[in-house]
Amino acid sequence: MRVKGGFTTRRRHKKILKAVKGYKGRQKSVYSIAKQAHMKAGLHAYRGRKEKKRTMRALWIQRINAAVRAADMSYSRFMNGLAHAQIAVDRKQLADLAVSAPAVFAGLVTTAKANATSPARKV
Repeated sequence: MRVKGGFTTRRRHKKILKAVKGYKGRQKSVYSIAKQAHMKAGLHAYRGRKEKKRTMRALWIQRINAAVRAADMSYSRFMNGLAHAQIAVDRKQLADLAVSAPAVFAGLVTTAKANATSPARKV
């Protein structure tokens, strides 16, 4: 007599169907379709975790740029000035300072202005 693996199969199916509980249509009730939907959702979630990091960095750069432009300076010159002044503050912290502590950020801007190198001129 062969073993069909009924308990193991049922347990595996229940695990997938529980994971896709809130999906629409047959994606939540038919195992074969639910399995595909679950796999695709996992791919989207994996990719989304990477994309979130990119979009957050872009947001921080925009916030820093807006705060620096108010002080009549460009973002790239500001970052260059901080690098030359050997101030190692990441963009997340800079964006937070620009929003929550403008006075501290203004001090960083003046330091960056003093240490920024002038751009190379083309002759």
